Amino acid sequence: MRLVIARCSVDYVGRLSAHLPMATRLLIVKADGSVLVHSDGGSYKPLNWMSPPCRLEESPGTWRVVSKGGEELRITLEEVLHDSSHELGVDPGLRKDGVEAHLQELLAAQVQLLGDGWRLVRREYPTAIGPVDLMCRDEGSAAVAVEIKRRGDIDGVEQLTRYLELLNRDPALSPVRGVFAAQEIRPQARVLAEDRGIRCVTLDYDSMRGAVDDSLRLF
Repeated sequence: MRLVIARCSVDYVGRLSAHLPMATRLLIVKADGSVLVHSDGGSYKPLNWMSPPCRLEESPGTWRVVSKGGEELRITLEEVLHDSSHELGVDPGLRKDGVEAHLQELLAAQVQLLGDGWRLVRREYPTAIGPVDLMCRDEGSAAVAVEIKRRGDIDGVEQLTRYLELLNRDPALSPVRGVFAAQEIRPQARVLAEDRGIRCVTLDYDSMRGAVDDSLRLF
């Protein structure tokens, strides 16, 4: 990972245009090729970023980060205050809380909830950037990557997007579709997922674990 603190301005040119005026910011270049622009506020989310696959072109005073689709992140450097690189090694991945882990276990055993004729290939399907919760095959034997969350937000959609970008480079799997499954999916996350061709599924945890007694229902 490379960490650069610099006084810079940032322009994003693509389907949307965005501009960050000159200020001191943290630039992060990850081993997977992604580039993120952070300020000292605004919680954990970057101000702007480019997800892989992309390439970084450096020239004096300028960075150009160009995606496979031709979108571009332009960073104009006025002054570099710090520039260092660090080898972090392979991350073991996130250890999920009990409910989220149980959701994964339940959906793996009830994968037909995603569609008739679906079958599970593997839980925790390994990739170079972390494990996919479930790898499945649909009724037509097409590959589907499933990301499971307790509460589905934009970060979860971004995580699944990165998995799909990587998995679709594998000719043995491609094309790979995505399913974003959660007990609750926030509206912004649903809009982003659907814009990227990712299907959203709301999970009923109590029903999946057999806690709902249908005999007590009138209808």
